[in-house]
Amino acid sequence: MKNFKDNITAESLAARALFHLKYSRGKDLDAATTFDKMWCFSHAVRDMAVDGFIATQRTYLEQDVRRVNYLSMEYLIGKMCENNVLALGITDIACEAAKALEITIEDILAHDVEAGLGNGGLGRLAACYLDSLATKELPAFGYGIRYEHGIFRQEFDNGWQHERPDEWLAKGYPWELIRPEYTLPVFVYGRVKKSFVPGRGNVDVWQDWEMFEAVPYDVPIIGYDVNTVNMLRLWKSQPAEGFRLDVFNQGDYVRAVEEKNWAENVTKVLYPSDYTYAGKELRLIQEYFLASSSVRDIIRRYKKNHSDFNQFAAKNAIQLNDTHPTLAVVELMRVLHDEELIPWEKSWDITVNTFSYTNHTLLAEALEKWTVDLMQRVLPRHTQIIFEINHRFLHKVELSFPGDGELMRKVSLIEEGSHKQIRMANLCVVASGKVNGVSALHSDLLRKNTMPELDQVFPGKFCNVTNGITHRRWLLKSNPELSALITEKIGEEWKKDLSLLEGFEKFAKDKTVQQRFMEIKKDNKKVLCKIIKELTDEDVTPDSIFDVQIKRLHMYKRQLLDAMHIIHLYQKIKANPKIKMQPRTFIFAAKAAPAYLIAKSVIKLINTLAEVINNDVDVAGRIKVVFLPDYNVSLAEKIIPAADVSEQISTAGLEASGTGNMKLSLNGALTVGTWDGANIEIAQHVGEDNIFIFGHRTEELEELRRKGYNPWSYMDKSKSLQQVLVALRDNHFDPSHPDLFKDLYNDLTEHGDHYFYLADFEQYVECQAKVDKLYADKSAWAEKAILNVARMGWFSSDRSIQDYSDDIWHLERTPIEMG
Repeated sequence: MKNFKDNITAESLAARALFHLKYSRGKDLDAATTFDKMWCFSHAVRDMAVDGFIATQRTYLEQDVRRVNYLSMEYLIGKMCENNVLALGITDIACEAAKALEITIEDILAHDVEAGLGNGGLGRLAACYLDSLATKELPAFGYGIRYEHGIFRQEFDNGWQHERPDEWLAKGYPWELIRPEYTLPVFVYGRVKKSFVPGRGNVDVWQDWEMFEAVPYDVPIIGYDVNTVNMLRLWKSQPAEGFRLDVFNQGDYVRAVEEKNWAENVTKVLYPSDYTYAGKELRLIQEYFLASSSVRDIIRRYKKNHSDFNQFAAKNAIQLNDTHPTLAVVELMRVLHDEELIPWEKSWDITVNTFSYTNHTLLAEALEKWTVDLMQRVLPRHTQIIFEINHRFLHKVELSFPGDGELMRKVSLIEEGSHKQIRMANLCVVASGKVNGVSALHSDLLRKNTMPELDQVFPGKFCNVTNGITHRRWLLKSNPELSALITEKIGEEWKKDLSLLEGFEKFAKDKTVQQRFMEIKKDNKKVLCKIIKELTDEDVTPDSIFDVQIKRLHMYKRQLLDAMHIIHLYQKIKANPKIKMQPRTFIFAAKAAPAYLIAKSVIKLINTLAEVINNDVDVAGRIKVVFLPDYNVSLAEKIIPAADVSEQISTAGLEASGTGNMKLSLNGALTVGTWDGANIEIAQHVGEDNIFIFGHRTEELEELRRKGYNPWSYMDKSKSLQQVLVALRDNHFDPSHPDLFKDLYNDLTEHGDHYFYLADFEQYVECQAKVDKLYADKSAWAEKAILNVARMGWFSSDRSIQDYSDDIWHLERTPIEMG
């Protein structure tokens, strides 16, 4: 098959970049800045994918293919230039072409823009899935929001996290294509009135609404070594009428732009704080904005080939990535029933056969609920539809389970109480054909513990698709030296089929390969050492164990447990300055939600430990602590290849899956983890001898809860734990502020230790001692690290996407022929 990428040469790429420099930037080489050159080179690379992009969209339309529409509030796509160069297969060509701009490819990549479209694993997973959908040649569209400021830029001031705006769009984004011709209206507020419609009788009509607009921006998603170029469509909000000249001329300059400011706030930031009523309202409007614009766009595209909706569910799958886009269900029902005049039952049948829902959490506070009052104010017609869905659903439940009022109460979409709330997760389950968890344990707990009543009502609806990662970014791009070693030993084909990585396993005991593997690891550690120096002014040695915990900061993820172990080691050194241990550098990177105060205290504690321990002469470099600010995809790409130890220590039963654990293991880090999330499946694939598992298991913690967990009992049994807690309580690290970490101490003791830190502490310390012992035997360590790499093929997002396609979406591979 002809590949459009075969036509790309260094000369054509350089010519295109110089064209953009002259005609897009209005400069010549003498006047061009590094930013100009990055911008023009990025545009040139994007241009090279346009033929594939056009051919892909034309093929989908002409063949009227079934597509999946992936709705997600987050997409952590990272920097795109190097990833796109890799997908196009033009790495050497790009290096040569850059010379025409009198710049190196490394300088271009350093100045590439990192899109601020996500916060954590949810968004990174969505990005991996888009990559795999394109590479697997599956028809797909991603839908998200073009946030002006993303989450936030993290800075530290005296060890405390401070949030600054993430101005990622300040100079524009070279990878997007604006589509103003597809701008869509979005309606909010207003009221519902009964009106007589001939042929339909009295119907509910939504009127007196306020309107603003959704403008689409398309980001091409290039498949690896295929012609497929799929699309991520991001919506930006704008006012329907941006500027009131009449009001301005009357001297009321603020009111003249009031509508403009209100509308643009909808896509101003990711997850506006919901600690105020106004914040809750803005977040709800933001979620509806994504849902409404995406559903209307899907319908617009469907109508190009169809005059009725009989084939809508056959041609469209809509995947809800967590509960944030749930209102898409209600919007589709509203459009089908109110605007397309399709009877309720047929509209509902289309909806259920179109939607699927991925649940990402077992935490009750993370299962979204909206008060009926707020929903009624913002979306009055949608509120009516939700109540009608619930009424019809509960009627069917009553027929199937007569007299079971408790069951009906638990499965209802409405949670009764002083302030009635709408359970968005329940709505997702009721309105979806399939509901999946994201690891074997998570899916099991979802059915048995979180939603057992809904599983009872809908037997067979729940299933599992374990998360995966794209090795193209997380190994090929991030760790080229290790990728080259693997290719040298097993050939090129593993790059397209990660299951072939198992061929690398036979080299695990090869002393020469072990030595090269450890040399590559050390080279990656040296790179990270320079970054650590730049970001923290701290010197660390690449000869130490790089012990890494990088993830969103939450108490259930237990960064504090890691810190407690550091305190324990520090106390051992202070008690015996001559004690021997393997040098270890503890590397943290994480953001805490702005209003999550106790999580911010954990950040302050770790930074305080770093200040004390790194400057204590007794420690003599045996342990160092660094907290790298402003964690993002680019920083992860440098940390992960350098990691020796991967900390995956969440409370058992609370981490849905995790994907950082997969990325780190794929790059040869050994996991220290609880029997939780995808850690379980990693252990099963790499072998329990090649992973460090500790801590109470889910069923053991359930038994502790049932009996009445007493954290003090664990403190009474462990002198080491007592010493750590006293140091925390009295702040031995900064006696001038003795109460600084009292909230953390209280959370672990008087407030009940909700996440079982004290119950798992001793096992964690024992596990870390095993890590220390093994690292002393470099050959044994290298063997286990290589086995981790070789046995991670199953965790490819290509496999995850194939599972989704086979079990949920039922897509057909659609190769793209070039004319």
